Amino acid sequence: MAHLFTRNLTFQSNDLGKEVTIMLTFDADMEGLYEDFFPVVWKVSKFGKTGDLHEPVRQEMQMMLMYGAYYTYRLAFSKPQVVDGNIIDAETAVKINVNEKTNLTEANEIYHFSPPEAGPAGVLQAVNNTGAVQDMAVGFMSPGDLMPKPALYFNEVGDGSHVTARFTPVLRAYITSDYQETAIIRGAIDTPAIWSRDLSGLAESTTWTLKRDPASGRYTIDKS
Repeated sequence: MAHLFTRNLTFQSNDLGKEVTIMLTFDADMEGLYEDFFPVVWKVSKFGKTGDLHEPVRQEMQMMLMYGAYYTYRLAFSKPQVVDGNIIDAETAVKINVNEKTNLTEANEIYHFSPPEAGPAGVLQAVNNTGAVQDMAVGFMSPGDLMPKPALYFNEVGDGSHVTARFTPVLRAYITSDYQETAIIRGAIDTPAIWSRDLSGLAESTTWTLKRDPASGRYTIDKS
């Protein structure tokens, strides 16, 4: 039976010497990235030039231990509402696990995802049966939330076509001020990631320190 687990990440810094913005997103190397689907900015945090700033980052997911080795996260499909390249809300959503599929339908301009049923092994799938092209997203559903926090965005899914996601919760950090939270990232980020971790492999609470080398100007994030 699935149960809730939480990952609490705290990023801290001290006297960086320069104000900097960190962007977090789930953009692990996946087949079809930036072609069939696009990552969504999960969080943006600014760190001051001097002094200390602690930025807690909490991600809640559902996890089910399977065969002692594989983890299935409680994710959710949604039909996102997009304004100026940002996902601002969703018209409807459904919680789903790996190995399940759902169908998106429309009646009287009301959209609905069917209850999940058994689907292809190792992935989660959503089929567009609305009669028209639709956008979809997959993300995390936290307790008490009405709609999920999007992580991946699929646009122009044709009628009768399906979205198949093989999601691994690899969170990456970038030094960039070019994005805002919930923005759809349409192309590869033009700066390398300075930090990358699979959340499923972390302890429940971890603290990470952002540092800047004054000589090279390079940033690193190390576990505290």
